[in-house]
Amino acid sequence: MKRILIIEDEELAALRLKKMLLEIDNQVEIVGMLESVSETIKWLQNNPLPDLIFLDIQLADGISFEIFNSVSVDCPVIFITAYDNYALKAFELNSIDYLLKPLRKELLNKSIEKFKKRVNVSSNEDMMQKINSMIEFYSKGGSRYKERFVVYKGESLVTVYTEDISYFYIEDKAVFMVLKTGEKHLINISLDQLESTLNPVSFFRINRQYIVSIKSIEKASNYFNYRIKLKLNPPPPTEVMVSTSKTAEFKLWLDGML
Repeated sequence: MKRILIIEDEELAALRLKKMLLEIDNQVEIVGMLESVSETIKWLQNNPLPDLIFLDIQLADGISFEIFNSVSVDCPVIFITAYDNYALKAFELNSIDYLLKPLRKELLNKSIEKFKKRVNVSSNEDMMQKINSMIEFYSKGGSRYKERFVVYKGESLVTVYTEDISYFYIEDKAVFMVLKTGEKHLINISLDQLESTLNPVSFFRINRQYIVSIKSIEKASNYFNYRIKLKLNPPPPTEVMVSTSKTAEFKLWLDGML
């Protein structure tokens, strides 16, 4: 691993990645730092391929998978992504390496070590097959999130938009949806299914019982044993805590870092 290309449209994120790569191995050469699909296509058409590419999924002018429709990228790629349940499931299904933002040096190092071990056993053709599966996944709308639900209101079917939902919770093995108005509906969808279909920018699973909307949180307070206690609007039927294992991730989500 000597020649590395970074494709990332956030300048600070790109510089941080470059710094971490050089700290891990000061012998690497960063051959380019690009920020758009069009710029990357042009670069790849006019330069020899690097040994490894770090590629952000969402670039300034579109989804980075568009690059592979225009040029042959016959080298390993490690994708960079914000927290996206759809993307993560597809990456894992296709055994493609990815890193979550914000990047952490120890995970970056592990990903590089994995790349070094696999580079001699995984063919580039195999990598391209996996990437093509990802392209197909996105072309079928895999990156879209659920925008509305249909629920019963008496004898009628009513459409509820996700922007009007405050939180979901489990009670006696049943899942309920609570709207901003305080209206509650029983739904036939598990929290696991909801977690993979709701936009993670707006919704977060704080524990095994609750998925909350960012707009439903009136107050977040430190609590015993490193947990966080939430005050939600409308008020939930039980006391709501962010589980200890979710605390660090929850803080990043609140801060818009996920």
